[in-house]
Amino acid sequence: MSDLNKLTIKQALDGLKKGDFTSIDLTTACLAQIERLNPEINAFITVRHEAIEDAKKADESRKNGVEKPLLGIPIALKDIFMTEGIKTTATSNILKDYIPQYDASVVKNLKTAGAIIVGKTNMDAWAHGSSGENSDFGPTRNPWNTKYVPGGSSSGSAVSVASNMAFAATGTDTGGSIRLPASFNNVVGLKPTYGLVSRYGVIAMASSLDSIGHFTKTVEDSAIILNITAGRDEFDATTKNSPEDYTKDLGKDIKGLKIGSLKKYLNGADENIKKLTLDVEEKLQKLGAEIIDIDLPHSEYAIAAYYIIQPAEVSSNLARYDGIRFGEERSHFGEEAKRRIMLGTFTLSSGYYDAYYKKAMKIKTLIKQDFDKAFEKVDAIISPVSPTPPWKLGEKVNDPLKMYLSDIFTVTANLAGIPGLSIPAGFIKDNLPIGIQLLGAHFSESLLFQIGYALEKTQERRNFNI
Repeated sequence: MSDLNKLTIKQALDGLKKGDFTSIDLTTACLAQIERLNPEINAFITVRHEAIEDAKKADESRKNGVEKPLLGIPIALKDIFMTEGIKTTATSNILKDYIPQYDASVVKNLKTAGAIIVGKTNMDAWAHGSSGENSDFGPTRNPWNTKYVPGGSSSGSAVSVASNMAFAATGTDTGGSIRLPASFNNVVGLKPTYGLVSRYGVIAMASSLDSIGHFTKTVEDSAIILNITAGRDEFDATTKNSPEDYTKDLGKDIKGLKIGSLKKYLNGADENIKKLTLDVEEKLQKLGAEIIDIDLPHSEYAIAAYYIIQPAEVSSNLARYDGIRFGEERSHFGEEAKRRIMLGTFTLSSGYYDAYYKKAMKIKTLIKQDFDKAFEKVDAIISPVSPTPPWKLGEKVNDPLKMYLSDIFTVTANLAGIPGLSIPAGFIKDNLPIGIQLLGAHFSESLLFQIGYALEKTQERRNFNI
């Protein structure tokens, strides 16, 4: 019974229905794992021991015949999601003692589905970062090798799922902040289509780029969570109705599907990344898919455009944190937040708006058009998530430009608003995981799950055994 936290959501739900164990058992196992590992890897900022009481209520509901899609399943929340009565800090000293009075829409949906919240996870403060080191409450460490970064900004969420502290965790992806840590931690990470999942109650980073997603141990679990989080929300005008069941195509043959390959973009990638990406392409071919070389001509400008648009929107969104209505004064901002506020303010200032921001928005449109043309020829695209494997803690902290370049394969999906699914591809030396991403046309999540599920079946899932 001590290994219950290693189960997938699907396995846990099946066991709960059969009466093999209880939600209290599952929640106790997760809390024990948090207590055991968190002092070293720092994945959680807030731990909810009250989750045991929630688990008791879930067990009682099940006994009384109540059926909910996540009833009794322990999950974690990135500490950028508003949670009623639970501290929400964005891991910044500005909000170190802030307790919201309402739940984010995604949190509300997960609670309604019966999920048990075990805690709030560490992250790069305000979601600014690719490594998990920018938190005002200390860096998160990679559980597979604690000398290395877990990726960011949703570092603690990815680590919590990878190390069996929770069955799933929420994240946000503005330029790769779900897909990168998913890749670095051997878990599945979904960045949905922009507008598929409500942003209401999630502290904004860059409002035109933010996507609300999650981490799970398997592709099937990811589809189960998306069934709960996706859909129209009256509090977010960018959302749309989502009547489909995202598990419906799992297990379907992928024979005949056309998968776009970005082989020429592998030239600057680490040799391990190249090899694993080509290995995955070979597996797809063996499964009957056709690999077609494609080009995204304007993607070479993606990083430059992204790091104009994103800081501009960051500077605007962070202007509300003035210490007057709530939180601490602006002197408590960390170095990375200050850097992005200054860059963004400069970009939007008189005389520079046309030269920078307006031009970057034009590039954004061209990148979207590149993807639209590509998806006329192929059903999905395969790409590395990161040009490098996880790097050592402290290696890039003093070189923000080098850190920004780690997003080179991920920012295009945010600029185009398309979905991306990061799935494990294998391990390299020093026990470091590597993932690949599948990209699809707008609202093609079911297709990405279908392909990801087929790929997942070609390799044995490596579980974290500490």
